Amino acid sequence: MFRAAYVAIVGRPNVGKSTLVNRLLGQKLSIVSSRPQTTWHRILGIKTLPQAQLLFLDTPGMHKSEAVFNQSLVRAALRAVADADIILWLIDASQPDDPDDQLILEQLPERKPARSPVILAINKVDLVEKPLLLPLIARWQEAYAFAEIVPISAADGDNVDRLESLLFQYAPAGQPFYPADELSDRPERFFIAEIVREQAFALLRQELPYAVAVQVEAVKAREARDLTDVEATIYVEKEAQKGIVIGAGGKMLKKIGERARPAIAELLGTRVFLRLWVKVQEGWRKDAAALKRFGYLEP
Repeated sequence: MFRAAYVAIVGRPNVGKSTLVNRLLGQKLSIVSSRPQTTWHRILGIKTLPQAQLLFLDTPGMHKSEAVFNQSLVRAALRAVADADIILWLIDASQPDDPDDQLILEQLPERKPARSPVILAINKVDLVEKPLLLPLIARWQEAYAFAEIVPISAADGDNVDRLESLLFQYAPAGQPFYPADELSDRPERFFIAEIVREQAFALLRQELPYAVAVQVEAVKAREARDLTDVEATIYVEKEAQKGIVIGAGGKMLKKIGERARPAIAELLGTRVFLRLWVKVQEGWRKDAAALKRFGYLEP
């Protein structure tokens, strides 16, 4: 019997959702950063096994916020929960008392047993002493009727194979949704933009990365040459931020491009000539039209 399931991976910011998706897929799909709230889109990762297809929905971190942009991220996560066959909730074992976990608990299906089984994955167990895990597991067993509670480490892979086997077990019977060789439903341009944004997150200081959006303008393969021209624009919210992204003598922009280029080349399977531009879109995180253009709000 073949099984197929959409698995919504939810959790507050910086609990390791993207790291887990990459671990389950066996290759990098979602960008990862030590900064919280790195994932801004719902990203689908497709894993096809001999007897199952698991569709992992990596979602933005769920948290309380009054900002229009942040609220749009939370709505994206809630839509994934509503559409999922299985809900996989990640919490951080090293930070077990975050108030945003209560926010997520309130969004879980009320029916018991729920239409969509909810599996709790207690992540980052490599960062806590084992005697502390049993009381934490007991606490969450009292809080909700989870189908399963699984301690894991997405970073080093500890117990992730058991988690995957449970996802297979709870997946309903069905046919594959996507061809076996597909990894995601997102186009190449989306991942190119994410690669550039990942390097901006890594290199830019303080809060500036959260004011950065990336839009890919062109991807053109040169005829009879193993070379692809890629043009992308980095948008910021203020003129002063533009200068920081460009850097003295263009050094910062050049560094972002140099660090992004190898991953883009691996994605496209060719050498890459990358051109980056920086433009100002005043207050784009509060502008519904800009949020739609950058793909953070549904049209």
